[in-house]
Amino acid sequence: MLARIRGNWQLYLILSVPIAFFIIFHYLPMYGAQIAFREFIAIKGIWGSPWVGVDQFVKFFRSYQFARVVGNTAGIAVYTLVAGFPIPIILALLINNSEAPRFKKTAQMVTYAPHFISTVVMVGLLLQFLSPRYGAVNALIKAFGLEPVHFMGEAGMFWSVYVWSGIWQEAGWGTIIFLAALASIDPTLHEAAIVDGASKLQRTWRIDVPGILPTAVVLLILRMGQLMNVGFEKALLMQNPLNLQASEIIQTFVYKIGIESNLPAYSYSSAIGLFNSVINFALIITVNEIAKRVSNTSLW
Repeated sequence: MLARIRGNWQLYLILSVPIAFFIIFHYLPMYGAQIAFREFIAIKGIWGSPWVGVDQFVKFFRSYQFARVVGNTAGIAVYTLVAGFPIPIILALLINNSEAPRFKKTAQMVTYAPHFISTVVMVGLLLQFLSPRYGAVNALIKAFGLEPVHFMGEAGMFWSVYVWSGIWQEAGWGTIIFLAALASIDPTLHEAAIVDGASKLQRTWRIDVPGILPTAVVLLILRMGQLMNVGFEKALLMQNPLNLQASEIIQTFVYKIGIESNLPAYSYSSAIGLFNSVINFALIITVNEIAKRVSNTSLW
């Protein structure tokens, strides 16, 4: 092993940078996770604070806000996955099958562009377009003789506004990997299918879809590992007293009780964050094992 390292020291030097990054910013901070099992007192430090075991977790599970916060987080996460995951695949297939090069380039540019809009600007655009008095969407609704809708003020609409605005912003960016996977498919398969008389739809279903399926499975597994990590900044910026019933998620709840509160509950908020991470860890393990047995494609 030492001989291999000496022979390829340049590669190991490059590899050391991401390894150091993960150690410093991902593994060393795990030391602080024990705060979730203590009644943290800042002046006493982590080791000086009393050990309380799982009391912080029990407190959260018994909280009247538990069902609402976890339900909103899981609901938005599943909604985003079900509605958003297939769209980049469909979009990539449509762009790939287009026979007009100029149209393909234009479609890619138009769909990629929203990804580069910051979260703050994105929410600002939503507030402007969906305004009940001056928004373009409500202007169109009123043009049809209907009553304007206060999209950002109705709890029942928060999930849909959050999810579909996110799909619009990220769908084009998500096609990049699938377009790369489509480009790697052997063109002789399509040539043989054309000789056999296969239509474009048949070639898409029989060649393109199976060709990108392993990529889609891997991305699905990775997505499941982050399922409960709903976008904190966007949810917080979209929140208001009228939609709080549907917009309060784990991330915003942790922020409010752990940072924004006059008496920050560090241990309590850490326990909630750790609970969220454990769910994500269990999901990625479970989905990886299912994918391994069903499709023989997995992360490990």
